[in-house]
Amino acid sequence: MKRFQYYKVAACSPSVAIGDPQANVRSILTVLKQLPADTQCAVFPELCISGYTCQDLFYEDLLLRESKSALEELVQNIPDNQVVIVGLPLAIDDKLYNCAAVCFNQEVLGIYVKTYVPMYNEYYEKRWFSSAKDLKKNATIHLCGKEVPVSNQIVFKDKTTAACIGVEICEDLWVTIPVSSRLALAGANILCNCSASNEIIAKQSYRKDLVVHQSAACYSGYVYASAGPDESSSDLVFSGHNLIAENGSLLAEKTMQDTSEFIIGEIDLQHLLHDRMHFKTSMEEKEESTLVISFASKPIDTIDLKRTIDAYPFVPKQMEQRMERCQDILRIQAQGLATRLKKIHGNSVVIGISGGLDSTLALLVCHEAFKICQLDPAGIHAVTMPGFGTTDRTKNNSHTLMQLLQVSREEISIADAVYQHFKDIGHDINQHDITYENSQARERTQILMDLANKYNGFVIGTGDLSELALGWCTYNGDHMSMYAVNASVPKTLVRYIVESFALKAKKEGNQALCDVLMDICDTPVSPELLPPDEKGNIQQKTEEVLGSYDLHDFFLYHMLRFHEEPQKIYALCLTAFPSIKKETIQKALQTFYSRFFAQQFKRNCMPDGVKVGSICFSPRGDWRMPSDASRNLWLSQTKAIQND
Repeated sequence: MKRFQYYKVAACSPSVAIGDPQANVRSILTVLKQLPADTQCAVFPELCISGYTCQDLFYEDLLLRESKSALEELVQNIPDNQVVIVGLPLAIDDKLYNCAAVCFNQEVLGIYVKTYVPMYNEYYEKRWFSSAKDLKKNATIHLCGKEVPVSNQIVFKDKTTAACIGVEICEDLWVTIPVSSRLALAGANILCNCSASNEIIAKQSYRKDLVVHQSAACYSGYVYASAGPDESSSDLVFSGHNLIAENGSLLAEKTMQDTSEFIIGEIDLQHLLHDRMHFKTSMEEKEESTLVISFASKPIDTIDLKRTIDAYPFVPKQMEQRMERCQDILRIQAQGLATRLKKIHGNSVVIGISGGLDSTLALLVCHEAFKICQLDPAGIHAVTMPGFGTTDRTKNNSHTLMQLLQVSREEISIADAVYQHFKDIGHDINQHDITYENSQARERTQILMDLANKYNGFVIGTGDLSELALGWCTYNGDHMSMYAVNASVPKTLVRYIVESFALKAKKEGNQALCDVLMDICDTPVSPELLPPDEKGNIQQKTEEVLGSYDLHDFFLYHMLRFHEEPQKIYALCLTAFPSIKKETIQKALQTFYSRFFAQQFKRNCMPDGVKVGSICFSPRGDWRMPSDASRNLWLSQTKAIQND
């Protein structure tokens, strides 16, 4: 696929011969030859050229001289167009330092020096090494025929890819304010750690959490390369625990059980740049004294993408995590509604129940909110309003659900009122157009609003985030309410929240509630505004008109969370949904952009509704957009995809 600002990195743990730099360089070169050709940055462990556990051998001039010579040999043989970062000991101005050399195209661009040198427990590095704090200002070292800058505040900026590399060494990450935090403030978005972290009980889990959290705190990619098992076993065990993380997500990991010498990951620079621009407060501090070394790599047009593209970004894959997420969302929704009830001293709400997923979730939210407020569920006035498209299945499920939740329930047919309305406006009832559909939606809203006046309550909206994105709601019909509890819940997640409630009910012994909720989950998504088929089944199926909500939620996430362009979203969607035809994806993408722009006017006057996730359309919160914005840029790129 096209590169789309992906930056391919490798974390490597080659075999090590302690105290034999030439052998170690051969091992490093062997690993480099095995890496994919489109790898742009390869990171190796701390002191990998000499070996980390040389101890007092670091005092030997011969080892230091051979390490420096081995680095120069390595530099002459590294692959073109690939940044290679290796650890070695270097003597600079009469002090010995634990260093990382950043190499590119047969030269050493610069040397990073370890800042925090540990001297506790099994670590006694200060016996040999000085801290970077001891470096002279503007220090350099002669390597490969030139003077190379040496610093602990240095970044390496690729003018071609927008990658900016910052390096730290092992302990530099474990302190209160890691070196990488300062490097990120100086612009580094690819943070690399050359490490030799030994294994003890529970350290692997802690180390992983540390790396993933640092990638999130710095809005960066983080490449962690640790020393492998060939390091000395006299007192310590090393495992080569390698990690690649991006902005709080783990992309790749090599554990003790894995015998491979490297892992690969693609870091999405566009995601990082977006979040740094969007979440400005965390990047407001500046590091003015950082030395910036610029270089230019050759462009790589295509990439063999290995990272997983989640087809359902709103839905956790693991059952346990998904259940927890769904219950958390339901609690947030219910708490938001409970707070509104308390603030207005309310004990009555009105909600329309269709027998579909959205109104079911909204009713469950109301029920939970009334529990929080210790209110009688009879104050929930649930109304089912059968019309021209209502089927026995959804009508029966509506009544069963209302009865099992012990809410106040009533049925009001809209048929006669809509017939009269058609007569008033001169509309042919046999003409099943948008007027035919929307008249029903608005009649239902009028009933709910008037009942709210009657019961001294307020109307609960049932529409979800995906419907708001596509404008799949009738303006001043189901679009309107006094409080929209599902407004930031996407369609692909609604089903799982209802399902999680069903499983909870079953666990508590309420099999009847579980059964009706599961049947609602299995019901096709439909507004039921067109007459059923001859067998009485739902004829109007939303996804046959709009395309799959699986696709639309995928588009929605990638556009609104990271503001990715249509071509990239399309390419990612092909990877995420390999069984769906390209034409189907492109058609759905065109529908998405066309409706998204055309329907903004509905979002600009949407009612209050609690935010539960990273994406929300409230004009008072996350999303502000003019109703008359042009869609031409996005649609033209979407239409051009077929010519790729």
